[in-house]
Amino acid sequence: MLRVAVNVPLSREFDYLPPADGPVPAPGCRVLVQFGPRRQVGLVLAHADKSDLARDKLRHCLAVIDETPLLSDADLQLARFTSNYYHHPIGEVVAAALPALLRQGKSLHPIVEMIAVTELGTSTDVEVLSKRAPKQAEVLETLCDAGGNGLEAEHLTELLPNWRRAAKALFEKGLIQRFESRAGDFDETLAPAAEPGPELNADQRTALATLRSDKDVGAFLIEGVTGSGKTEVYLQRMQDVIDQGQQVLVLVPEIGLTPQLVSRLRRRLGIDPALLHSGLTDNERLAAWRAARSGAARLVVGTRSAIFTPLKSPGLIVVDEEHDHSFKQQEGLRYSARDLAIVRGRNLGVPVILGTATPTLEVLRQCHSGAYELIRLPKRAGGARPPTMRLVDTIRSPATDGISEPLAAAIDSHLQADGQVLIFLNRRGFAPTLICSSCGHIADCERCDSRMTVHAGARQLRCHHCGATRPLASTCSECGETVKPLGEGTQRLEEALRERFPERSITRIDSDSTQRKGAMVAALDLAKEGEADILVGTQMLSKGHHFPKLTLVGIVNADQGLFGTDFRSSERMAQSIVQVAGRAGREHRAGEVLIQTAFPEHVFWSTLISGGYERVAEEALAEREATHWPPFTRLALVRSAAHQRADAIGFLELAQQALLAHCGETLRVLGPVDAPMARKAGRHRAQLLLQSSDRPALHLALRELRFMLEQSPAARKVRWSIDVDPIELF
Repeated sequence: MLRVAVNVPLSREFDYLPPADGPVPAPGCRVLVQFGPRRQVGLVLAHADKSDLARDKLRHCLAVIDETPLLSDADLQLARFTSNYYHHPIGEVVAAALPALLRQGKSLHPIVEMIAVTELGTSTDVEVLSKRAPKQAEVLETLCDAGGNGLEAEHLTELLPNWRRAAKALFEKGLIQRFESRAGDFDETLAPAAEPGPELNADQRTALATLRSDKDVGAFLIEGVTGSGKTEVYLQRMQDVIDQGQQVLVLVPEIGLTPQLVSRLRRRLGIDPALLHSGLTDNERLAAWRAARSGAARLVVGTRSAIFTPLKSPGLIVVDEEHDHSFKQQEGLRYSARDLAIVRGRNLGVPVILGTATPTLEVLRQCHSGAYELIRLPKRAGGARPPTMRLVDTIRSPATDGISEPLAAAIDSHLQADGQVLIFLNRRGFAPTLICSSCGHIADCERCDSRMTVHAGARQLRCHHCGATRPLASTCSECGETVKPLGEGTQRLEEALRERFPERSITRIDSDSTQRKGAMVAALDLAKEGEADILVGTQMLSKGHHFPKLTLVGIVNADQGLFGTDFRSSERMAQSIVQVAGRAGREHRAGEVLIQTAFPEHVFWSTLISGGYERVAEEALAEREATHWPPFTRLALVRSAAHQRADAIGFLELAQQALLAHCGETLRVLGPVDAPMARKAGRHRAQLLLQSSDRPALHLALRELRFMLEQSPAARKVRWSIDVDPIELF
């Protein structure tokens, strides 16, 4: 009998008999099963001798898809742990671990449509063709550049989205041809020859020696100030592992934001990494996944979902910028890729390196307890000095369109000295709100408890929570008077800076300006080469980028986290400021950071400026311990959303009653209450908070709760989820 995981929202495995004919599929193989009225792709988790169902009630699998297991025992162990720890259905966990094509039942080596130039096409004069049919010429030239093997149709669509219309005539003329082929394999030899790295300083040598020591395998935190050379230490340890014939998995916050890291890996290791991220086509993602599984890819780089990627010969896992919130999935299966990296490393017996200038308090606590080893890089590499920080009091020096006069003067001074400037604002768009100067009416989202954001370039109001848009009006819908934007966004800052510095090159980098494929890389290249005098952007610019000419960072909306309701507000604010400040002065020129604040006397600023992130973290840890908040206790959130508020609250009241009936003294149940944004995308949202100093007791309660909630008729009216170790409470 087979225990099969099926991609449905039920926390159980399903028993099936093997197909009537053929071999019994091993654990890790996919099978096709009848699940209710539908056929579903399932994954065999284990073999069993007995079932709760009578044998005559069991169905046979319809077919075996894989002759050999796709996932190893270690991969299945990670899936089971994820399901148990995050209290999420095992079938949905397995689905998250597989590429889309495999979830659909496609072959590990699918047959794909190929398009190639013919011999007649190669002899055609593309310039002549372009004069009468430029679109046809573009397709033909692209295929000529690809050579005789051609391109996958899916990849050609990515390069030229409307190629098929132009290709029709090319097929008829015999200039190009279509054929089928097995999907191509990954080729890591495309990278240039490896380049030698810089000589390590004393701190880096000590760090590398610690990583190379023969002590028990475990987790290492490299806490290094920005510019201290953490990546170079990673690289040399990666090279050790690769030279031993093993694979390295590198997790990064967002692959689109770290092109410099990928480029540096290729250049220094002489290996083209297999990439796994959301920007790939289904075939590209499967090819990279397949290469990691087979061992053909010795270096695998990906975002959080890459933690589930099978590796044939794992030797090292690196989590770069471990503090970044994007390592925690916020929808569906709410897992932390950083935490799963630790679990996976322990299960596989391979070391895990966490790197950051601003470690989370959870990781620091593990270091203090001795569970992880702390390695510090306290100085910038190459003799670069840390940037100086100073505050600009916006009460004494008010900001106009986000820029105070002291900041404007500093921008001018650094530009005159041939420096580069970064203006940081963690808010995209033209302005946060559109307000009526007469009646005070503010443009709200009709589907969320949120204000609409002005996007002046598109002449739109846009909700950044549900994506709703409507045209930008010039008069108030309530009284008919003139309306105007209030506050600053990156677009408005860009506009204000162009007015102040019309002769300067200004580049805005945020999620709006980099939507087009390749736009992010192009903008970062401009910044890196120093061709952009002033950079304006959001968190995207704080993540691991190296801008050699950058000497001034101006932080515009620094007060945003001073009075936050979330207990992590000060930690996150310090991380954000330290990370973006670290972009300044990374070469031999001194860097300066100006922070605009209306509260210069606030104790947070004196702590950060005098003691850096280390002092902020020490004080935050002491405060968390005294108030019994994480990392000294464990949290879980039960969330619900429904069209009617009564349904969302009522569902959580059932959960509360079940918990209170069985929980001991170590478990606190708080709520239910409305979520801070009670209405989002037309649904009312509520939450129930569980807090415990006893992790096993918390998980026992959650396990029993999930089973009860799945059986409850009230669950049919709501969308609900369990979030273990949530990073967003309010």
